[in-house]
Amino acid sequence: MNLCVVGAQWGDEGKGKIVDLLTAHFAVVARYQGGHNAGHTVFVGGQKFVLHLIPSGILHRGVICLIGNGVVVDPHALFSEVDQLTGLGIDVSGRLFVSDKAHVILPYHRELDVLSEARRGERKIGTTSRGIGPAYEDKVGRRGVRVGDLADQSNNGALASAVRENVDARNRLVGNTDMKWQDVLADLRTLWPRLRPLVADTSLYLHKAIKDGRAIMFEGAQGTLLDIDHGTYPFVTSSNGTAGGAATGLGIGPSQVGAVLGVAKAYTTRVGAGPLPTELLGAMGERLRESGQEYGASTGRPRRCGWFDAVAVRYAARVNGLSSLAITKLDVLDGLDELQVCTAYKCGSEILTEMPGDTAQLEACQPVYERLPGWTRPTRGITRYTELPAEAQQYIARLEEISGVPASIVSTGSERDHTIIRDPSLVIGEGPSAIDKPSMHR
Repeated sequence: MNLCVVGAQWGDEGKGKIVDLLTAHFAVVARYQGGHNAGHTVFVGGQKFVLHLIPSGILHRGVICLIGNGVVVDPHALFSEVDQLTGLGIDVSGRLFVSDKAHVILPYHRELDVLSEARRGERKIGTTSRGIGPAYEDKVGRRGVRVGDLADQSNNGALASAVRENVDARNRLVGNTDMKWQDVLADLRTLWPRLRPLVADTSLYLHKAIKDGRAIMFEGAQGTLLDIDHGTYPFVTSSNGTAGGAATGLGIGPSQVGAVLGVAKAYTTRVGAGPLPTELLGAMGERLRESGQEYGASTGRPRRCGWFDAVAVRYAARVNGLSSLAITKLDVLDGLDELQVCTAYKCGSEILTEMPGDTAQLEACQPVYERLPGWTRPTRGITRYTELPAEAQQYIARLEEISGVPASIVSTGSERDHTIIRDPSLVIGEGPSAIDKPSMHR
């Protein structure tokens, strides 16, 4: 069974850990959107790995990892990540491939990202300023540079022409000529020999793998509420992080996606600007942030924290067609006397049980809460569902009920084996399991 793993909130839900946990069941892990603005943090044997472009499946020996055409790639960031993994004993040679159709992030993209954000003033999006948005703008504007284009080494070819035109446009916009197109082109030519062995037709690779019956896991980067079409626009990323993006971002048919696993924290977080109805600005918000170490893996920025938003997760279930949920960071709620869950929004005199499309309206909404008892006994590291405190089981059952999706996985800590697999059939099918046996208790 193929599986698509998506974020069911505003990103940072713990997708990296879940992908790493499940990779043992899959031959290929394929990333389909985003850039190195994403940050997936994985802990294995006490070692911390922070991945930005490379799929989390790279930590498993023998698994093939693909970066699809829907991703925008900064070659310098990619090689930095490869070097870091190599230094930590992870060999990526022969296991990592990049689509020849993926677009390249170039120096002027990063600069234009900073300029665009500054011009927004108080309405800043909160981007990572790594050139992601401008690279996607060039892609949609049909003036981008693709990975496969770097093979053109001629001085008068299409690559040189595209770089020259784009740098000239940058210079006119910025008002100076300190960036030389020849320097940008020379840098790309320096990168190409190292990049060339990684370049592949990843769509064809996936087609053959699926035809051969090999199981594929599709990995999204940002969360559903950051999707360019379905998120809280304009406070979103520049690509489709929802499950539909797997088809366009990898060159496969929608029927080949398979099951869809939504990852959601036991509470809610968001990085950057934009609406967050359940945000807690006082001591409780700080408690969640510090207990959950809620700081961006890519930027280190503190995340905004709040109670679980069931309206948002129900919306994610609808637009992704979620088969099940992975509830992460349950242990962060340990020791709280009372928990709250947002079941609806109050907007003026109106009660909304579905996510409004108008972001301004969402910003004006107030959460309608349901109170649930907390628990004092620690859950960290528990691998059997029946060993959870009764109140924790009650909390998970209520999240399932109000989101309309069963929780097949519950994460109780940062380590790979700090996990409860309640229903393996929802994420890996009915075949034999290769997940570590201590975490396989229902």
